[in-house]
Formats: sequence, structure tokens, C-alpha cells
Amino acid sequence: MFWDKTNETLKGKKLEALQVRRLKQTIRQSQHVGFYKKRLTQAHVRPEDIKRPDDIQKIPFTRKQDLRDGYPFGFFAVPLKKVVRIHTTSGTTGKPTVVGYTRNDLDTWAELIARNMTMAGVTENDVFQNMVNYGMFTGGLGFHYGAEKIGMTVIPSATGNTKRQIEMIKDFGVTTIHCTPSYAMHLSEVAEEMHTSLDSLKTGIFGAEPWSETMRSSLEERLGVTAFDSYGLSELFGPGVAFECPERDGLHIWHDIYFVEIINPKTGEQLGDGERGELVITPLKKEAMPLLRYRTGDITMKMEDGCLCSRGQKIGRITGRSDDMLVIRGINVFPSQIEHVLLKIPEVGNQFMVYVDKVNHLDEMTVDVEINRDYFSGELADLARIQKKVVQELHDALELRTTVKLVEPGSLPRFEGKAKRVVDRRGDAI
Repeated sequence: MFWDKTNETLKGKKLEALQVRRLKQTIRQSQHVGFYKKRLTQAHVRPEDIKRPDDIQKIPFTRKQDLRDGYPFGFFAVPLKKVVRIHTTSGTTGKPTVVGYTRNDLDTWAELIARNMTMAGVTENDVFQNMVNYGMFTGGLGFHYGAEKIGMTVIPSATGNTKRQIEMIKDFGVTTIHCTPSYAMHLSEVAEEMHTSLDSLKTGIFGAEPWSETMRSSLEERLGVTAFDSYGLSELFGPGVAFECPERDGLHIWHDIYFVEIINPKTGEQLGDGERGELVITPLKKEAMPLLRYRTGDITMKMEDGCLCSRGQKIGRITGRSDDMLVIRGINVFPSQIEHVLLKIPEVGNQFMVYVDKVNHLDEMTVDVEINRDYFSGELADLARIQKKVVQELHDALELRTTVKLVEPGSLPRFEGKAKRVVDRRGDAI
């Protein structure tokens, strides 16, 4: 099953020629961004200096902090009137990373999603229920427009109200679903509690958070689907960067749209096939917000070429992060974000601990925070008021439900070296 067989299977000299041509155009486009104009001048890099793919190493890396520093529109390479949509990702200090799209960008993105879903065997005859957030998060609209391009019947059910989601699956004869793997597991449990079978389901597309082969097996058994892994980043359009084919052994990344490198995260040294390191991506077809050598922070590897489906080289499933980012129910969270929120609340101190658990297969985050001594009266009404305030402030900043526990001043651990404020206890869970 191919959506665009010519480009999906492009390899060798033809692929390299296309990459070089598009990389030159991306450099030209990026020179409309002040950050890149300065960087490229300092590095003495011009479009005509790119003669083969390896020449990309002449260009400096771009980091997520660079994008944050450009808030809100510092990385836009076109006038705002040509930006027809804006999405955002979470920011470590309350300011999000802003991503813009031209009409051509949205068309490219929809084409990528159509490639991915067609590769998984989904067709215009399928009924697709999209159970992810439709707000500033890119997962909702990204898959929505790609599914519509294929011609599928699309149900934009978004998140929440699990019993209603199950009713829609049954009533509308849904064959394909998209959500986080943890929510899919929750969905299966609620269906079991309702004594309801979801017989119409055939395909499950799951992403936005790490998940294991054990969870894949469990989801397939519980939901009766074939489960596919999806990978993407908002900075690189959104979902659709890489996806599993029916072999389900690694993810195909679209080399005509993205130039892929794997580096040693400490030294920046290029790594070879089969060596795990940090994924660095240069999108080759972005107008509104071109990026050059973007360090994703995700740890993976290039796999040996030669998949049975005949598409291009794959990357391995993401196994971790090179930074301290957490992924909670599909939302990126940095401990520094939590710290930034807490420091603005006078009733609590600056000492906190974060615990992440799997509860009924869903990620749950608990924040223990010390009360400021000046506000520690011990009165239950005061404690309830402070707790409610902290919960609301964290929700506003993270767009995530968080459990907050107030503890006595001086009761949390102190650290002589680098503070370890996060305890992620999801490792042994499915």
C-alpha cells in the first residue's frame, strides 16, 4: 500500500540529489530568519556551499532553547499574513515554542499523514476516530487532515468521556483509532467494565509517548487491532515524521522531506548505522518555519537499510531522551516548568519532588511541595486553599492534571550536587 510510491521508495543518487536541492532551498528560506542569517554568516555557509548531503555538517545545530528564545515569531521566515495556522509546544518557563504553517506547509503535512496511514493499510473505506487533543497540540488536526485527504470518514472525538468514545466506536462502526497508548489501554479497560466488545476495530495508531512491545501485545489482544507506532514533533510539522510499516520493526522516516542524522549527544560526533544517539533532523520542505539541524533530544538509531516493504531507511523506536523532559499522557513536561510555577507562589517553598506513576495504565504525576514557613499555620482550610491554588497554577502552565501534596517545611530531601527532583516509577508498568 503506497500513497506516493515514487517518493516513498526514493533511494541512492536520486534521493541525494533531491536532498541537496531541497537543503539549498531550506538554507535560502532560513536566511529570512534573523537567528539563521547571523548563524550562517558566522559559519561561512551559503546555499552554494552545499554540494553533497554530508556538507550539512558545516551548519551549526539548532536547539529547542533557541526556539524558546525566539518567542513568539522570531523563527518565522514569512510575513505573519502568510501564516495560516499556529500551534505551540510547552515551554520550560511558561512561554511555549510557537510553530507556524503556510498553506503549502499544511498540504505537505497532510500528505505525510496520508503516506503513514496508507502504509498501515488504512484506506478511504475506513472510519477513523481521532481521540487526541484538538487544541494547540498538533496531534489532533495533524491526523485529522491527513485522514480526510485519504478520504476516510473522520470522527473528531478528541479526548475524555471514555464511555462516550466507546459508544461512538460501536455506533459508527469505527475501524481505525488514534490516541496515546496509555489512553488506549484505559479505553480497553472501560470497555471490559461495560461488557462491551469493539469488534469493528482493525487498526490502532498510537504515539506521543514511549510504549513497549509488551504494551503493543496487550493492546492488540484487548482491542483486537494491529497496533502501529507513530513519531513526530511539533517543530517538524507534528505527527507524521516517522511511522511503522506492516513489518513493524522500526519506523520509516521520509528522507525526501527530512534529512536525518544521529549524533553523540555529548560531542556532536556523527554516528553510524546501528549506533544509538540523538536524532537530529533538518526538514527540507518547510516554508513558514524552516529549521537547520534541529536537535530533537530523542535517542534512537538508523537501522540497516533494506526493509521488505521497499521504503527508505528506518530509525529504531525511541528509547529515551538526552535531556530531562518527561512525557506525561502525550504532553511534554520539564521539571524547570514546574519549578518556574512554584517559585511564583509565595505560599510554597522552592523545594519539590515529582513522582510519575502508571495508574490504571494512565500516566499520573504527583508533585510534593513544601509549604513556606511563613504560611504554615496547620489550619486545614488554609492548606486546602493553598493546595487548590498550586493545582490550578500547574494546570494553567502545563495543561495537565496534577496531584499536589503539601508537606512540612524542611521535610523534602536536599541535594549537594545536581538535584534529582523527578522519580519516574513507570519503568516496570506495561
